[in-house]
Amino acid sequence: MLSAETQKMYVSILKEELIQATGCTEPIAIAYAAARLRSILGKEPERIRVEVSGNIIKNVKSVIVPNTGGLKGISAAIAAGIIAGDASKMLQVISYVPEKLHTQIASYAENTPIEIVCADTPYLLDICLIGWRDGHYAKVNIVNNHSNIVLEEKDGTVLLEKEISNSAEDSLTDKSVLNVKDILEFANKADLSEVIPLLEQQISCNLAIAEEGLKNNWGANIGSVLLKEYPQEIKTEAKAWAAAASDARMSGCELPVVIVSGSGNQGITASVPVIRYAMKLGVSREKLYRALLVSDLVTIHQKSGIGRLSAYCGAVSAGSGAGAGIAYLLDGSYEAIAHTIVNAVAIISGTICDGAKPSCAAKIAASVDAGILGYDMYRNQQEFKGGDGIVTKGVENTIANIGALAQEGMRETDKTILSIMTEKLKK
Repeated sequence: MLSAETQKMYVSILKEELIQATGCTEPIAIAYAAARLRSILGKEPERIRVEVSGNIIKNVKSVIVPNTGGLKGISAAIAAGIIAGDASKMLQVISYVPEKLHTQIASYAENTPIEIVCADTPYLLDICLIGWRDGHYAKVNIVNNHSNIVLEEKDGTVLLEKEISNSAEDSLTDKSVLNVKDILEFANKADLSEVIPLLEQQISCNLAIAEEGLKNNWGANIGSVLLKEYPQEIKTEAKAWAAAASDARMSGCELPVVIVSGSGNQGITASVPVIRYAMKLGVSREKLYRALLVSDLVTIHQKSGIGRLSAYCGAVSAGSGAGAGIAYLLDGSYEAIAHTIVNAVAIISGTICDGAKPSCAAKIAASVDAGILGYDMYRNQQEFKGGDGIVTKGVENTIANIGALAQEGMRETDKTILSIMTEKLKK
């Protein structure tokens, strides 16, 4: 039985992870740092040096920064934060930008000397901005998670400094309390009054951007293609709506998303398929809330072992999380949920993350498909067994293997991906 303290930690984890963000979280983190830089300096910097980890470069290069008139990349994110950012809104730092400022943002990005350096850093998420103006300078450093400012400095005076841990979970609730059995117990017994505001926001925001993705022309329109070319059934709908939300988000849609594990795509993948299944099945709102708790927490559990940024595609974790949430709606047993997770990650764990871009929507569709197939296998008394590749006996042991694969095994893969992407930039 879960102790009151553990239940409190689960609620704390949800409050930390299910937050709103406008735009892809890596460029938004840069915009947040830039807004803080301008605030500390007191003026718009006339020159900026940007030192960022390779994974930040990878996830910013190809995605449109919202509220900029269609601009992409690090310089665009910095310019948006400098010209129009409201740092008090953190990951919604550029959620409201008057259209009249788009030209000013573009001009600042084009005309301000912005030096971009791939930092030699042990941290996968590392953003350091230094700006100069009229003989003064300011510095802002974000490390480990997207809004975790560890250093603010002006003219040699340290204004804020925090110790940096070696964990991507720096400053966050300890996630070692998470395991699938306890997640299910929490989902079944949690006092929903503590989490309903979070879940309602997740439902409304993530469905809204999915609807927008299906209604208009965004990215590669993966969601629309799925609905056009595949059978009109709930499995297709679950994949298509999740993909459509990513179609819009990756292409600069200004609607907010409730993220999970620092990622809007993961927040979409963990929630939208479960919501669409619940609507199709006609279950109660309470049942939907509890299924979302399963999906969100299973996703967070897997990602805590992988890290926030990796060569391992985060949609895989969220797709198996969604599969677990759907299994909760259709069955509800620990066995169904555990087998769904193991089956799903066995199917699709080779998927790489080569940055934020329109193809993320297709990877989301494939990951949701794997989550659903994982449950269908269980329903038909089929499973991948311990010793089959990365699968080992027990869902927790398999999740641990995924963490090792992502953090250790794919380290060189990450370097190769970044090398390929930066070579393209030179051509």
